Amino acid sequence: MTILSILDTAPVWQGSSPSRALRESLRTAPEAERMGYHRYWVAEHHNAPFIASCAPPVLVARLAAATSRIRVGSGGVMLPNHPPLVVAEQFGTLEALHPGRIDLGVGRSPGTDMTTAKALRRVSSPPGSDAYREQVRELVGLLSPRPGDPVVAVPAVDGAPDVWLLGSSADNGRFAAELGLPFAFAHHIRPGNAEEALRAYRDAFRPSAAFPEPRTLLAASVIVADSAERAQWLAGPSKVIVAQSLKGVRNGPNVSPEDAAKLHWTADEEAVLRERTAHHVVGDPETVRDRLAELLGRTEADELMVLTLVHDLDERLRSYELLAKTMSAGNP
Repeated sequence: MTILSILDTAPVWQGSSPSRALRESLRTAPEAERMGYHRYWVAEHHNAPFIASCAPPVLVARLAAATSRIRVGSGGVMLPNHPPLVVAEQFGTLEALHPGRIDLGVGRSPGTDMTTAKALRRVSSPPGSDAYREQVRELVGLLSPRPGDPVVAVPAVDGAPDVWLLGSSADNGRFAAELGLPFAFAHHIRPGNAEEALRAYRDAFRPSAAFPEPRTLLAASVIVADSAERAQWLAGPSKVIVAQSLKGVRNGPNVSPEDAAKLHWTADEEAVLRERTAHHVVGDPETVRDRLAELLGRTEADELMVLTLVHDLDERLRSYELLAKTMSAGNP
């Protein structure tokens, strides 16, 4: 049976607010647990009026308290924004309060523009690859304390969260493999790199105490509805998000499907948008099931994590419900 999980950015929509977006996340996580989803991860973005998820440990704490079985975590903490010791203490505390249920996904992206990154990091440029890798190694060490270590993340002494490395390249995969960590690939960001990155990870994997075998997760954009037409209509805002990103003009909340449907694209714009959203899995249950089966078969990922950007919360929950049912039916 396909292992299904959810990536939540707490999207902010026109006519709504960040506080409402966060409340919707609190409503969604227990529903995801009821539907049988395995993990519920939240993102880290800053100074983005279309995303309310900017403080993963705070949101993870509330989500874990609102659920009882589903694993909850970060997808991910953008490690260059934070001292590794602080992250280890925060997620060590979460694991102590919710043992066996906390995931710490870490990534390198700033999760924002460089002006905001400078405000977060107090530096003028992003860290180099070597600096980031050293941060990850420091974090892993803090979550696996040894006698005599001069600095200890105290809550982690009782048990550490599962650490996942996030990425979208073969280099990311090889680094996760070197450390013996599980690897979460961002197919929704770099779909063309998926097979190479996951293969590089599996080929280079070195067993660790926590993970004797490689473990992979594929994060993909997925929208399911009762009909293909309804699914495409719900996906209208995603097309607008892509168009805005290409133009560098994302400066407000996400538009509704009604407003997205009023927009008109030139033939050239439509062609570009089709190309840039071709990896989005959108459709009725059978179509989505078949496309995901092909994707998972091609990449050999162990787990599927879905990002579902749907304006109406009930419609979003319906998408999750349909996906859980159709993937279960398709995998006896």
